Amino acid sequence: MTEAQALAAFSALSQETRLRIIRLLVTAGPDGLAAGAIGETVGASSSRLSFHLSHLEQAGLVQSRREARSIIYSVAYPALSDLVAFLMRDCCQGHPAICGPAVAALADCCAAGSP
Repeated sequence: MTEAQALAAFSALSQETRLRIIRLLVTAGPDGLAAGAIGETVGASSSRLSFHLSHLEQAGLVQSRREARSIIYSVAYPALSDLVAFLMRDCCQGHPAICGPAVAALADCCAAGSP
């Protein structure tokens, strides 16, 4: 991920509704959610939701697909992974203990989703 891509992603995430949308879609998983369900959950009108989803899509954080008469949105997991990797790229500086809490948090997250 380039610095410009990271800045676009952070810019998109720096708004409350868009951050809520991303967190909701992460929880929804790869199947995603219909736009209407997203709007109901985050309390956004269809025009306001469209505006926010467009920002997230332009930043490469979400993707959409049509299913029948619905537009389904899902998180672009590779983009989120790239954003985390961008932040952590130079984390340790030769001292692995510095990144330990972040790595542990990720491990806890992944373990919670395991069967």
